[in-house]
Order: sequence, then structure tokens, then C-alpha cells
Amino acid sequence: MATVVLKVLGMDCAEEVATLRAALGPSPGVIDLSFDVLNGKMTVDYLEQKTTVNDLIAAVAKTGLQAKTWQEFQNSGQVTGWNRWGRTAMTTASGVLLSAGLVAHLAIIGWRGVIGQESQSTPFVARLFYLGAVVCGGWYVAPKAWLALLRFRPDMNLLMTFAVAGAILIGEFLEAATVAFLFALSVTLEAWSVGRARRAIAALMALTPNKAHVLKAAPSPGGQFPGEVKSTEQTRDMAVADVPVGSIVLVKPGQKFPLDGRITKGETTVNQAPITGESKPVSKSVGSDVFAGTVNDDGTVEFITTKRADETTVARIVQMVGEAQSKRSPSEQWVETFARYYTPAAMALALAVMLLPPMLLDGAWSKWFYEGLVLLVIACPCALVISTPVSIVAALASAAREGILIKGGVYVEAPARLRGIALDKTGTLTEGRPAVTEVVPLSGHSRDELIEIAAAIESRSEHPLARAVVAYAQKNEVSYPSVENFQALKGKGATAVLNGASVWIGSHRYLEERGQETPELHEKLESWAAAGSSAIIIGNEEHVCGLIAVADRVRSNASDSVARLKAVGIEHVVMLTGDNRGTAEAVGKETGVDEVKSELLPTEKVKAVEDLVVRYERVAMVGDGVNDAPAMARATLGIAMGVAGSDVAIETADIALMSDDLSRLAWLVKHSRRTLAIIRQNIFASLGVKIVFVILTLIGHGSLWAAIAADTGMSLLVVFNALRLLSPSRTT
Repeated sequence: MATVVLKVLGMDCAEEVATLRAALGPSPGVIDLSFDVLNGKMTVDYLEQKTTVNDLIAAVAKTGLQAKTWQEFQNSGQVTGWNRWGRTAMTTASGVLLSAGLVAHLAIIGWRGVIGQESQSTPFVARLFYLGAVVCGGWYVAPKAWLALLRFRPDMNLLMTFAVAGAILIGEFLEAATVAFLFALSVTLEAWSVGRARRAIAALMALTPNKAHVLKAAPSPGGQFPGEVKSTEQTRDMAVADVPVGSIVLVKPGQKFPLDGRITKGETTVNQAPITGESKPVSKSVGSDVFAGTVNDDGTVEFITTKRADETTVARIVQMVGEAQSKRSPSEQWVETFARYYTPAAMALALAVMLLPPMLLDGAWSKWFYEGLVLLVIACPCALVISTPVSIVAALASAAREGILIKGGVYVEAPARLRGIALDKTGTLTEGRPAVTEVVPLSGHSRDELIEIAAAIESRSEHPLARAVVAYAQKNEVSYPSVENFQALKGKGATAVLNGASVWIGSHRYLEERGQETPELHEKLESWAAAGSSAIIIGNEEHVCGLIAVADRVRSNASDSVARLKAVGIEHVVMLTGDNRGTAEAVGKETGVDEVKSELLPTEKVKAVEDLVVRYERVAMVGDGVNDAPAMARATLGIAMGVAGSDVAIETADIALMSDDLSRLAWLVKHSRRTLAIIRQNIFASLGVKIVFVILTLIGHGSLWAAIAADTGMSLLVVFNALRLLSPSRTT
């Protein structure tokens, strides 16, 4: 089996996807088709012995679309002017010719003749203009209609083509031209709306600089290490696509980071809003991760690249949102199923209106043929079909701009229906890394003296608690000397010689073993343990120098975020953790969750989520996307928290929050409800207008003009209503 990625020029909506599925799906050798509407991509899995890439491209051409291999498309300088603007040009030409025909029509026979109050045939000059408007308006429609007819799969293109042909057949040239133009306009608007969403996402890629200021380039795969780059500007600037992973890159204040990486020198603040949606600049120092497209605010830094240009977080966002188009939401699936049966039923009803009254009730053939055409126009499901995909694309783009990656339309609607949310503790409600929370100097030592002793010893250790102490010393600008005779005591602590004196550092257990514990110290250490903090004791041969409490701190906005979830209607918020009960209870109390489940193994987390699903039906599991993957998979919705740069988390979850901002959860619920409300508005409005005009037509009071205005007007309304989702959200 082979796979080819094709760029399909003109593929802008679900209608083109349906046409391509109908054309290529039954082809010999085609195994599977997947579509990325946002980027105009079609991926085909096929058997090389039964078909070729040229055969696939030829099959696409028969639908009226044009395809190229993705590589050929990229090498050809993207799209031509005609491919980019052809649909708009033909729609505009149709409108101009319609206007010219109407002007000529009015000039020759006056307005009474045009609106039918005086029976006169359409002048020849006006007919030419009208027919030109029909040709231009149907330029992209007629090939699809022909394919639908050949395959006996009636769609809205075939409906409109029949309506236009029928109007010409009975001499209604003005109405034929108007139908052709307005239908072409509605399809162009849909393409424009999807294009706007496409540009909203693709604009992220434009944030990334084309050049990187490389100080030291890493060896390319299979190449030699190039060493220091020469100091001339020409040789120091490299194309971002050519920078190998592991290169050292310099970024000055005001410049954008060209690639993902980790800071190796310097400190700064970075505006990460384009990637994570964070409203405030984030402090960065040695060891901090940085992302392509973010802005370096106020410090010169050097960083080592950790990903190639096509693997950066911003590149993944564009790729994942594009792939999300193939995952249909429940509303999209309902509309597609409805339209599949609705379209042939509408054509059958129109045919019945044309034939039955004249045959059974002696009605006038011309009158009821006209009413049948009216029914064909109003029955066209254009507004209905475009109502949902435009809303979904706009919702995906808007969420990505807020730092939330939703991996398909099916997951856009899911948060709106949630009743319960399970939150992992470590890395979700807490920061996920230990930090010093309290320093208690004893025996006459000062705070800085205590930190100096602790950091000097811990600088020789790789334990997470040791790193927290060293980081605290660096943050507070406390310098510390080197120690001698460092000796680690497994599971207890360490000893060393500092400035000629023996010092030690260890746990509560080690303090007890040394026999230096007092009742006061015991009470203090037990209170820390009950609150979920780990105790580090520092001493020498004579006395205890002091205590340091280290804990995984609760996120600053955790309690507020939980409160917001309850405010938006989430009935039950539970914290799941493998940590001990004391620590879990302390975090649960501080954050305000409804329930705490502690000391859970991964399998027990799955069972806890299953119980929640039984009680509340629709439940989300929020975790780091790796350790919590089984529980996330069992939940209605899996949400990865704080995963900017984590490939595994993005792949695991249904939705990924690209920052550590827990408040995005409440925003996501409200955004989903807003999207669902707009989808419902569009569907009900589209169907409501059609029902009214069908009734009017069946009782003989239909008007082709009114049907045209209603259908196109509704198409415009649903498009612009859907695009409201792209406006800056009012939700917080």
C-alpha cells in the first residue's frame, strides 16, 4: 500500500469533500481517503498495482477541481492567480452581467415588463447578458452537477442546475441569471469563510522568523560538526529550516524565537500569547523552554534548539487543526445524513408539484412548472449544509488563538455537555515540581546562612528536592561555596565538609536516627507532613541549623478556576491522585474541589473515572496526557493540561491546553456552548425558512424571486453568524 498527499485547489467546504469521496471512493485500488479542508489537502491510501497518482489526479479533475501532489504544489510557488481568485472572479462577472442585463432590460421595455405586469418577452440583448451571467455563475457548479447526475447522487449543485435550466426553458432569463449568481455567491462566501479561518490559523506560521542567528550549529544528521559559525552577519544567519537540532541560537530583545528550544544563557520575559494564550509575559531563565513565534521582551538570551522547524509547537498546532476537519461533530454528522435523504426527497416533491396539479386538477402547466422551480430553489440545502462546518472551523480557529488545541469537530461540542470533571493533582492543580515554601532558621543561624549550607550540599545531588533548594538559592541570590567529602546517604540525606566543618542534610527519619530531635521539632515536622510538605533538616555536629519545607505548590489560580467551573454549571469536580491522603486532602481543601480520591494506582484512576461516568454520564479527565492516559481514554473527554512542547500529551488527549492556565477550562466550556448555540440557530433558521416557503409553494403562492432572496439571504446569515466565533471572545 502507498500513500499520497494531494493539494486540491478549490476544496473549501464539505460539499467538495462529499464530491471527492463519491468520485474517488469507488475507484479501483483506493483504500482510504482523509481530508484537511483547512489546508486543501487530501490524503489517499491506495494499492500501486491497481492505480497510480496520475489516475487519482485525473479522477479529481473530473469533479471540476484540480489536484497536484503536495510536493509539486510546494515547489510550484503555491497557487496561481486563477486558482486563488477564479471563483471570486466568475462570481463577480456573473453579478456584473446580471446587472448589465437588468439595465438593458429596463431600458428597452421598462420596469412593468421586467416584473411581469406587462407580458413581454425578454429583449435579445438582455438575454445575452443573462445567459452570460448563467455561464459565469455556473462555471464551478455545472461540472459537479453533471457528476452528481452520472452517479445518481443528487446534491444542491444538481438542484440549482435544474432550477436554472428550467427557468431558461420557460423564458425566465432574468430569474435564471439571478439564481445562478446568488447560488455562486453563497458558495463563494462559504469558501471565503473557511479561508478566513484558514488564515487565522496559518497566521501563526507567519509569526515564526525565516532566519535564525546561530552561534554554534549542531551537526546535521550524517554530517560533521561545523563548530563555531564565523562572525560575519551573512554567515551567522541561517534559514530556520536548515538549523539542526542542538544548535545554539542568539535572540535579542524585541526579536522572535525562531525555533522551539531551552535557554542556556541569560534571563528575560517572553510574550507567549500566540502559542499558549497567556495574557501576561512569562519570566524565562536558564533551563526554561521557549517556543517558536513567541517574542523576547527585555533580555538577550541564548538557547539550544530542541526541534526542527516542521516539528515546533506552532507547526503542530497548524497541522492538528487541519487534521481536525476529518473528525465530524455530531451536528455535522446529523446535517450530512439529513441532506443525503432531504435532497432527493426535495427533487421528488418538486417533480410532483410540476406534474400532479396539471394532470389531476387541470392546473396550468406553465404555472405549476414555475412553482416546481420555486420549490427546487428554496429546497436547496445550501444554507443548512454550510451552517455547521463553517461554525466548527471558526470554533477551532478561535480556540487555537486562545491557546486551546481541539482535535476535531466531534470534540468542539463535547465540553458543552459536561456534568463532571476529574482533575489530576500533580501538574494540573499543582505546578508539578517541588519548590521551597518555608525556611525556618534555628540555633542562631540566619535565613541566608541556612540556605547557603543547604544549597552547597544539595548542589552535588540530582534529587528533585535538592534541585528545588538550589533553585531557591539562585532565585534569592544566595551564593554558596563548594563542599568537600560529599557522601550521599541513600534514602536519608547527605553529609559533607563545608569551610572545614562537618555538616549534614536529611529527612525527618535521619534526624531521629541522629538523636537530635526535640519535641518542638517533632511537632513542627509532623504539621508539615500533614499539610503535604516534605521536610529538609540541616545541621552540624553540635545542633540543628534549621528546617526547609518543600512542596508541590498549588497553582495560583487553581481555586478560582475550580470556582469558575462550578459557576458555568459543572456539577461535580473531583481530584484524583496517587499521592498520600494528607497531601491530597490539603490540596483539595485549598482548591475547593467537591471530592478527593488519593493513593490511587493508574488502574484505580480508571475505575474512579468509570464511577463518575456512571453517576454523571458526561465527564472530562484533565491530566498531563501521559500518566493519566488510561483514565483520559475512559472519560467522555480527555484534556491534556500544560503541554506546550509535549508531543505525547498532544497525541493522547482530545483537547490540549497549550498553557498552564486552569481558567481555560471554564472558557472552553463556555466556548463550546456558544458554538453549539450558533449551530442550532443556523440549523433551525435554515429549516424554518424552507418550511415556510414550501408551504407557500404548495398552495400556489410561491415566488422565484422570494425563494432566491430567502435561500441566499439565509446562506449569508448562517455564514456571518458562524463567523462571530472568530471575534474576540467575551468569555473569560
